[in-house]
Amino acid sequence: MRRISFRLLVLIIILGALIGTVIGQIALLLPEGVVKEFFVRSVTSGFGPATLDLNVFSLTIGFTFNLNISGVIGIAIAVYMLRWYR
Repeated sequence: MRRISFRLLVLIIILGALIGTVIGQIALLLPEGVVKEFFVRSVTSGFGPATLDLNVFSLTIGFTFNLNISGVIGIAIAVYMLRWYR
């Protein structure tokens, strides 16, 4: 069995996140109810912007990660596509 390179793994995760975003945007078109709430609800984790100001330049970094069922479905689809491709 061939090992998956780190770059390919990152590409698959990003592709899956994009697929999940599309699924989530389509889910916004659903009528109000339990199904829409299931696909739209997300958990947010990360840290807010931190600024380093040195008067010559300023650097601001931050990271936020939103996870919802649409993203998980998108990543699962991308992994399935990888298995089919290999």
